[in-house]
Amino acid sequence: MKPPLRRSGSGERRVFWRYASGVPFFICPNCGNRELSNSRTAGFSNRPKSCSKCGAGFIFELLDDYYPAPDAAFFTCDKDGRVLDVGRGGFELTGLKDEDVIGRPIRDVLGLEWKGGDDVPEAPPAENGESDPIGTTLEWGVRSLGKRVQVNAEGDLPAEAVADVFPAYDDDGGLLLVLTPE
Repeated sequence: MKPPLRRSGSGERRVFWRYASGVPFFICPNCGNRELSNSRTAGFSNRPKSCSKCGAGFIFELLDDYYPAPDAAFFTCDKDGRVLDVGRGGFELTGLKDEDVIGRPIRDVLGLEWKGGDDVPEAPPAENGESDPIGTTLEWGVRSLGKRVQVNAEGDLPAEAVADVFPAYDDDGGLLLVLTPE
């Protein structure tokens, strides 16, 4: 049985989403491969599905098909917002490698400063007073798309980007952060 998926808007409410094709979309944070699948697990086991292209051990389920820009950077985080993996494009955007950041809070590692225009009034405030899409995604399990952010990664020059944040719809929780340089 699929858990109810939620969406934000003018007030938080639960919505049961139906996929247009009847099957969910998945995206791999390691290679950016998108695919459709009628199963969330591999074969007859309860083991989560892995990427059919690169073999990455986990992929993210999406509400609809998502096409990241070719230069987009992927970061996978756990339910507490700590980095699990620097995926495709992450090193190119920030100069950070997995071994430098795994287990550290994504907000600290990337020095994220959210810019205005967030349409989710319930979002917990970030340190600069702006709403924090990462906090919203972790707390409410909703997507936050098209959020403007300044990335101040360690040892790198500040860069403007657009952030898309996707929740993990599994028992472990977590999120996928996709940053597209402006």
